[in-house]
Amino acid sequence: MKEGLSKRGWWLLILVAALIWFSNLEYRLLAKPDEGRYAEIPREMVASGDWVTPRLNDLKYFEKPPLQYWATAVAYEVFGEHQWTSRLWAALTGFLGLWLTWFTGARLFGRTAASYATVLLGSSLLYVGMAHINTLDMGVTFFVTLGLFAMMLAQRDPLNVPQRRGWMLLAWAAMALAVLSKGLMGIILPGTALLIYIGIQREWVLFKRLHLVSGVLLFFAICAPWFYLVMKANPEFFQRFFIYEHYTRFTTKDLGRYQPWYYFVPILLLGLMPWTLLMFDTLLRVWRNGARAVREFSPERFLLVWIVFVYVFFSASGSKLPSYLLPMFPPLALLMGQRLALIEPQRLFRLLLPMLALAGLAVSFAPMMPKLADYPEQMVLYTAYARWLEGAALIWLATLLLGSLWLRGGRKFGAVLAIALGSLLAYQVALSGYNAAASERNARHIAQAIQPLVKPDMPLYQVWNYEQTIDFYLKRTFTLVQFRDELAFGIDQEPERWIADLDQFAPIWNAHTEALALMPVYAYPVLQKRGFPMRVVYQDYQFVVVSRK
Repeated sequence: MKEGLSKRGWWLLILVAALIWFSNLEYRLLAKPDEGRYAEIPREMVASGDWVTPRLNDLKYFEKPPLQYWATAVAYEVFGEHQWTSRLWAALTGFLGLWLTWFTGARLFGRTAASYATVLLGSSLLYVGMAHINTLDMGVTFFVTLGLFAMMLAQRDPLNVPQRRGWMLLAWAAMALAVLSKGLMGIILPGTALLIYIGIQREWVLFKRLHLVSGVLLFFAICAPWFYLVMKANPEFFQRFFIYEHYTRFTTKDLGRYQPWYYFVPILLLGLMPWTLLMFDTLLRVWRNGARAVREFSPERFLLVWIVFVYVFFSASGSKLPSYLLPMFPPLALLMGQRLALIEPQRLFRLLLPMLALAGLAVSFAPMMPKLADYPEQMVLYTAYARWLEGAALIWLATLLLGSLWLRGGRKFGAVLAIALGSLLAYQVALSGYNAAASERNARHIAQAIQPLVKPDMPLYQVWNYEQTIDFYLKRTFTLVQFRDELAFGIDQEPERWIADLDQFAPIWNAHTEALALMPVYAYPVLQKRGFPMRVVYQDYQFVVVSRK
């Protein structure tokens, strides 16, 4: 590319980006519920030695398949049980997703477009954020993207049959790993998108290039063994996982995550910052160019089909979360990178002007965050967090200003790079600021306070609550009292691991000589009135921990 970096410059850029990317994995405390849950399940795998049946708080938990649990458990075994090892899989697959985008883009659209696509993806708000939060979404996005991109690379001309077969087998293997990451979406999304594309384009020849027999055999060879083993050990798995977690979750509002059809509109607009308007410019041109007759495989049109299908698919679902849009982002980045390689600096400047205004608003409104507090203790936390947000907004504004000045001078690549690195740094500062308010959604301080009192065989209880991060920090599980929530299925399978109400709990508690119970502050006076013998060993504005007197 005429405007760009030397080979040494690219390696320096990768090093700087990696340092920013991985810098705060250990610094930030875990956030409940997701980060506590997905840090704890692999910890219990390591502790029990059972890598077939996932358990959360020692109860069967069949919401998701085990690939990320296994990867995290291996990280625990090798590096120890830390916050950074619990997040390593999400951060690593997110970073590898950048390389995958560059590799694919370079072969489909050229190195210039690939470089721009990688820079755009690595500075998009939602992609960066989800790569640093311990959920399953980044892992499945990586493998779905690998399958999608490998399938596209298999369609290039001129490739011989063995080369096409190799790329397609990689695609089938990636889809199997996507299924092991988060379920049937790993095969349903790519398969349906491909069928839609073939139907629109009438490219029936693609069916001959899928290597269905060898591909399907490889797919099942990778993902079937665990499903066989877990169903053999747990006959109830099939109904819970395949029926409830897939069909019921998609078609009903049963999980309480129902949102209106337009829910993903602001998620997409905010998630692509600071490149949101570039997305509209790109999709408009791809749509217009799609009207031209194309006989051979069109990567641009296939990517457009994928993007629209994923958006519509999850918009139609009865269960919605912001991270569901992640599989759109690498394909979007490829199209946007192709457009960015051709766009004039002055046009890009105009597309970024609204982001400058938004950054200015962010700087102005960050100090007002304490006004969102509902009670005094929360106001203290939000005041501390607001300083981090203000700092992040200032970084973002400064780099947008610098990039805009460079664009006015015709320095497109330098401007894009400055804005991208500044955005990545700003997002990491905002994420790191979570620690300032973490005590509201993290229990490490409680674990540290009661750790000296916890003996190896001491019974531990949680009453009317399940604080999802404390298990990881204490390296212990709790018996729940009069609380089910997402653990209801596991409780139904093994009711002996649960206590239904305070009437059942009272004689059990009284029979102990030593025990600890964690409860919300409003539960403590209820137990007091019922005459539970207990002594407060820890208390804050949310929780009380008592010991058996």
